[in-house]
Amino acid sequence: MESKNLTFFTEFILLGFLGHPQLEVFLFVVVSVIYTVTLFGNLFILALTCFDSRLHTPMYFFLSNLAFLNICYTSAVVPKMLINFLATKKTISYRLCITQVYITLFLGAAECLLLLVMAFDRYVAICNPLHYTVTMSKNIFLALAIGAWVGSFLVSVVPSFMMQLSLCHSVIDHLFYEVPVLLQLACPRDDTSTNEAMMVAGSTFTLLMPFILILLSYVRIIVAILRISSVDGKQKAFSTCSAHITVVTIYYGSGMFMYMRPKASYSAKKDKLISLFYSVINPMLNPIIYSLRNNDVKDALVKVLRRSKAP
Repeated sequence: MESKNLTFFTEFILLGFLGHPQLEVFLFVVVSVIYTVTLFGNLFILALTCFDSRLHTPMYFFLSNLAFLNICYTSAVVPKMLINFLATKKTISYRLCITQVYITLFLGAAECLLLLVMAFDRYVAICNPLHYTVTMSKNIFLALAIGAWVGSFLVSVVPSFMMQLSLCHSVIDHLFYEVPVLLQLACPRDDTSTNEAMMVAGSTFTLLMPFILILLSYVRIIVAILRISSVDGKQKAFSTCSAHITVVTIYYGSGMFMYMRPKASYSAKKDKLISLFYSVINPMLNPIIYSLRNNDVKDALVKVLRRSKAP
């Protein structure tokens, strides 16, 4: 991401909720707790999938990728956010700004593609159960995971290198640095339509298209579930998908609102609340949702607890 006037700005000011010190102290406490829960929750998912042999399946392999991604994403944003909540001078260096842009772009796109891969896994498991072990062999699910990571880099980070802006402002009315915020710093005389078009195009490949494919896969999944004769079979099939559906709804909803809209519709207050949701709250919710709505994870946890209590 190149800027013509970079040399004039070695650091930027993140306003956050400047002027509301009590709110910032409150948010510091709340976000600190959420960040701690996020780290422990996702590390818990990683540990379970590593040490419980029953979870050595494609579904939980993708879930462990998602947990690792959540840890990286929130760690790239939250620590500096917490510092600025209490700091008198709420600054962020240019290098950290650019680092946050690339990391949030890359990991945001990777989460979209990983959720798509997880939808494909559920589709095969429910619609073609007899061919599941062949279709989702170790080589294939490893290739799908690698493809999600590599593909997200190619469609998000690489195009961002071609973006060129003249930055005329160093004050950011936001909580951290990301692409929509970058466009707000552009000089009024500059035409940012090309950069906005690139952002929409990238969002189409990483947000809209995967979301449409996920919807289509779940249409097929629901049809297949309705054909199951036993009530227990239907409930089990729905339970394996409910956690994923919940995560997809939360993540894609907030992501599309933030990235797939024109610059003229930006609102600092709304954007800060939405960014708090998908950068802080969503990474915490993912392990909780999968833990509460998944019997395999619950059973694995009980097994670990029994081992820890055993003499």
